[in-house]
Amino acid sequence: MGRENSTSVTEFILLGLASKPEEQLVLFGVFTVIYLVALIGNMLILLLVSLDSRLHTPMYFFLGNLSVVDIGYISSTVPKMLANYLSRDMSISWAGCLSQMFFFISFGGIECLILGVMAYDRYVAICHPLHYCTFMRRRVCALLAAAA
Repeated sequence: MGRENSTSVTEFILLGLASKPEEQLVLFGVFTVIYLVALIGNMLILLLVSLDSRLHTPMYFFLGNLSVVDIGYISSTVPKMLANYLSRDMSISWAGCLSQMFFFISFGGIECLILGVMAYDRYVAICHPLHYCTFMRRRVCALLAAAA
């Protein structure tokens, strides 16, 4: 039997949006500002929901969970992109790419599920207002968030 000709992939090259260094610096600045605004906004939501006792309701509990998921979602890809804009090495290892894709897809799926749970919360609040406190107890909300 003859030997098979095979090649294994060890890394991928990320091309990005610009090839000129000046354009890369501008994009680095723009994406850094967007990333920081998203991080600070989500952290402020978490801080406000935890500090204000009037916001300790199911809707704001799920909004806090959505903020945590959003922080993970954007943090799974943006830091590598920003690092690539500053370095000459535009590659990512196979394992790094796989883990980045896993977290990106996982956080995206969790975000969709949390949005579905938030929609259910609003449905119960609108269609069954007298039973809302019974349906959306603290334990039920925690179980719904954990299931997502």
